[in-house]
Amino acid sequence: QVQLVESGGGLVQAGDSLRLSCAASGRTFSRYGSGWFRQAPGKERECVAAISRSGSIIRYADSVKGRFTISRDNAKNTVYLQMNSLKPEDTAVYYCAATSLYSATSYGHDYTYWGQGTQVTVSS
Repeated sequence: QVQLVESGGGLVQAGDSLRLSCAASGRTFSRYGSGWFRQAPGKERECVAAISRSGSIIRYADSVKGRFTISRDNAKNTVYLQMNSLKPEDTAVYYCAATSLYSATSYGHDYTYWGQGTQVTVSS
């Protein structure tokens, strides 16, 4: 079992930055790939970024490329999502997830463990 707890969400203005953190506990975190997903009301869940176990493979959704950066610190069992130049359309609940797959997958069904989510609201 892997337990994931997100933090760092909040209410910001357009153009601001936020850094989300996902703290993992349980099994060795370095054995799991990680992803950040988001879901806005009335919209489908979207993978915004994913990172492989070692951090060598990273994927981003086109909507966040150049603005968001995913990273991980396996020594701290933590995955981060640095979000810059935030836009109102980035407003959503953001979830951290872990997969036993090696690579950075953007498919939600590949992920076994999920956090409870953290709200990010960007005002215009």
